[in-house]
Amino acid sequence: MRNSRETMPAGFKSKVVAPRNPKLVKKQEEKLPKLIPSVYAREMSQTTEERLSKTNEMCLPRILQLLDMSETTHHKFSSLDLDQPIFQPYPSEIVFQNYSSFQTYTVPLELRNSDKVPRLVKVTDEDSPYFKVSPPLDVSKKVAPGMSSTFTILFTPHENKDYIHRLICVTEREKFEVPIRAIGPRAVLDFPDTLHFNVCPVRCLSQKTLLVRNIGNCEAKFKLSTCRPFSVEPSVGTLSVGQSMQVTVGFLPKTTGDHSQNLLLHYHSGENIQISLFGESSDINIGLDRNSVMVDKTYISLANYQRLSIFNKSDSIVHYQWKNFATDEEEEQDKLRFSSEHYQDEDKEMEQFLTENTDPSLRACLSLFSHTLQERLVQTQQQLMSLDDQDIVVRPMQGEIWPNSSAEVNIIFKPQEARLYQQTLYCEVTGRESRLPLCIQGEGLGPKLQFSFDFIDMGNIVIGSKQSYKLFLSNKGLIKGVYKQMQPKTVLGLCFSFKPSEGIIQPGACQSMAVHFSSENLGVISEQLQFSVVGNPEPVTVTFRGCLIGPTFHFSVPELNFGEVSFGFPQMLTCRLSNTSVVALTFALRIPGDGMGPASITSSDQVSQLNKSEWGMGDTTERRWREFTISPSTGIVRAMADIDIQLTLCSNTVQAYDLSLVLDVHGVGEEVMALPIKARCIVPDVFLKNPDLEFRDCFLGHPYEQSIELVNMSDLPACFGLLPQPYEEEPVLLYSSPHGRGVILPHCTEHIPLVFQAKTVGRLQQKAHIAILGRQDPPLELLLSCIGQGPSVSVSKAKLNFGCIPVLTDVTRTLQLSNSSPIPARFFTQMVKNRSHWRVAPSEGVILPNDSLEIKLIAHLNDTVPFQDELELEIQDSQIFNIPVLAKGKGTTIVTDRPLAPQLDLGTHFNSGPCQHSFRITNQGR
Repeated sequence: MRNSRETMPAGFKSKVVAPRNPKLVKKQEEKLPKLIPSVYAREMSQTTEERLSKTNEMCLPRILQLLDMSETTHHKFSSLDLDQPIFQPYPSEIVFQNYSSFQTYTVPLELRNSDKVPRLVKVTDEDSPYFKVSPPLDVSKKVAPGMSSTFTILFTPHENKDYIHRLICVTEREKFEVPIRAIGPRAVLDFPDTLHFNVCPVRCLSQKTLLVRNIGNCEAKFKLSTCRPFSVEPSVGTLSVGQSMQVTVGFLPKTTGDHSQNLLLHYHSGENIQISLFGESSDINIGLDRNSVMVDKTYISLANYQRLSIFNKSDSIVHYQWKNFATDEEEEQDKLRFSSEHYQDEDKEMEQFLTENTDPSLRACLSLFSHTLQERLVQTQQQLMSLDDQDIVVRPMQGEIWPNSSAEVNIIFKPQEARLYQQTLYCEVTGRESRLPLCIQGEGLGPKLQFSFDFIDMGNIVIGSKQSYKLFLSNKGLIKGVYKQMQPKTVLGLCFSFKPSEGIIQPGACQSMAVHFSSENLGVISEQLQFSVVGNPEPVTVTFRGCLIGPTFHFSVPELNFGEVSFGFPQMLTCRLSNTSVVALTFALRIPGDGMGPASITSSDQVSQLNKSEWGMGDTTERRWREFTISPSTGIVRAMADIDIQLTLCSNTVQAYDLSLVLDVHGVGEEVMALPIKARCIVPDVFLKNPDLEFRDCFLGHPYEQSIELVNMSDLPACFGLLPQPYEEEPVLLYSSPHGRGVILPHCTEHIPLVFQAKTVGRLQQKAHIAILGRQDPPLELLLSCIGQGPSVSVSKAKLNFGCIPVLTDVTRTLQLSNSSPIPARFFTQMVKNRSHWRVAPSEGVILPNDSLEIKLIAHLNDTVPFQDELELEIQDSQIFNIPVLAKGKGTTIVTDRPLAPQLDLGTHFNSGPCQHSFRITNQGR
């Protein structure tokens, strides 16, 4: 940017004079002016001087930047708000128009000081070859309050086109801009400012054609647009200078009264011109000869009709069409609702199509699939809007009525059901704002079918028996009747069957039906069975009444008494169930009060299944044992027959039983009979004949067996079990039994084999426990005792003398170890002295039961003196032997590194020379 101090040419005087006292319009007061064709044409024909002279308003400029007043003036405060500059420019926008190339045009720019103190102002412009700024002579002086400083704007265009520029005004407080706009050639179409349509019938199209000429100075490229009820053709166009064209404006009102809209003319240069459109519409004398039609009663599948007249007493040709809705809005809402539902279904079908067709080649058919769905939408909407598929049809659906005449339409009634029909149709006719309603009523008559009996008394019927009846269904009407049995909604209703259950009966004919009935339920019968008739909303009915009674039966015994039973021992009783009726009996037997948990534990299971560790009654807070077994628990007893019932009790509860075996009969009820059950469960008193068992001397790890005597003096058997020995890290003894579980018969003694093994030397004792099934007291206690001992080993020699033996030579003597016990004996040997001249092989080992083993004692002496030592022999878990050993060495302990005996061979040597033989002599003695 630069400070423009251009001077006016010599002798040049501007002819542009600014008007006096222009009005300041603030932003909130600004309104977009409505530019009409005449004003636009007048403005485009004005010169720059004329336009400025007619500019009577000015607005606040756009402030670009606020400055620090302390840097430029001593008057740091202003009476003006920050959104209002100190200097107000006039004009607010500098406009040049109707200019010629290379001619210079000027416009004065007045900057008035709106403050209460003198202020400085300067004007700068951006570099431009077309616009210059000429400042006043006193530009460097302050401007007094209310006074103006006038700058001259020079414009020299190089061609006839649009130009845009701006000036930057700098005051002591802010910077603001003044826009400059040069308007080039413009197209001007001579549209009228307003266009009035004469009064026309509502829903009738009225048109006016305008001859429009381009009176501007450039080609016109334009767009035309308006709003309903007006329309315009063409909507876009191009028109050369001086040329003319026709523009048609249409007026199609949907409602009566006055209508007004704007016709918007948009030029390619950016201007928007508004032409006011006015029209008035009213209803004309058109109507129906009656508002309601009553069609005579009509049988379904047949048709009837009534005639209706539409009169036109106006001077216009009108068009009519029958609709389903009273207004366009209701019709559009129905279309939108249907379209929304259709698009939801379309999305689901599209998603399913994409899921099922993952092949890329098939996805190429996606557009075709979408197009098919759109065509289906259009066809369905057309079907919904038409009246052809309804029970009431109007013919013709649409047509034209000439002035002062009438048209006849036929109301065709085609009922599909026997019921009252009422429908309102609406006649949309040009010349009337609202659609003409027509209420149509009719009644459809269906076939008249009737049973020969409305009520049948069946009497008393035994459940399960089969009953048969015959009915007749007659057609009393004039059209054929198609009937079908309706599905009954009750249990007894499902017990009836009809043959045939559906069919066709011609007028005056009769159809016979076979009715079969059988039920397993007791009670009173009162069933109304229905048959639907095609086209008739009310079914034909027939009612059956009667009473269902049950079969008779009894048990062969008055009660089942088990007496005393032993805990865990099953007991069985037998009774007989007799059916004394003429129908089969479907029964179920159960015992209320029996446990719902797993089956009770039997003595045989407790003996055979060694993993069972529960010997008492168990936790009674959990689900109780199921102690009774009924065989069979369910079944069918044929008419006049009987069946044997076995009831087994395996009690796991010490108590007295007072229960009942109840009988449920299918179709009759539950607990229709009860058979008492008596029993008492006890645990026999079992004891040990000898609670102490002495095994005496026992070799370690060797099994010993004795018998435990268990005595049962009661009248009932008992189940026993030797409890497993508790786990210990290092047990002193082990016990077990190959037959640790079993049954003791009444008044018998049971011998239980017990296998015993001692694991430690010394006096040993251990308690074993024997449990009795069902016993709540602690198990029977058995004290086991013995003396544990290790293996018994003997040595062949108590002392070993080697005598005189050569020194530096291994001399061997043997010892025999004998194991006379039934268990293996492990031994360990060592010499007492350190660095002993004896060694033992093997130094340790195992002697098998009742076997012998030799060990070698090897002497290696290193001197010719007597030697003695002691062999320590330790038997694991037994005694320790100390065996003295003696020996005396003989010979020499001097040795050479080369042999000297039996001869020394010096080899061959020259005479007269010395011969030497070197060897080393070592004393290996101690």
